[in-house]
Amino acid sequence: QVQLVESGGGLVQAGGSLRLSCAASGKIFRINVMRWYRQAPGKQRELVAGITSGGSTNYADSVKGRFTISRDNAKNTVYLQMNSLKPEDTAVYYCNADLMLSPRELYTYWGQGTQVTVSS
Repeated sequence: QVQLVESGGGLVQAGGSLRLSCAASGKIFRINVMRWYRQAPGKQRELVAGITSGGSTNYADSVKGRFTISRDNAKNTVYLQMNSLKPEDTAVYYCNADLMLSPRELYTYWGQGTQVTVSS
């Protein structure tokens, strides 16, 4: 069974930094795309950043220039480096992956989420 486990969330003051990690485990043939989403209270879940198997990245306009997504293929792990944090970044952050269990089995998985709280 495949699992995505996030870590690194916590409480930080505005202007501070935090690094989130998401490790995928299980019998995985290939991970095509890994993404970070977030959901704040009373708001819809939104895409924060994504990274493809080839290393191509994309970011939400609200985090561009402040957040950096990266990956370690050997560890099946994706990271989100968050700098210059703002109170509006407060949310539960979720890891998401499009991955293959075999050459013909493609699935999407979600992590359990990790809380990020930015105080003013």
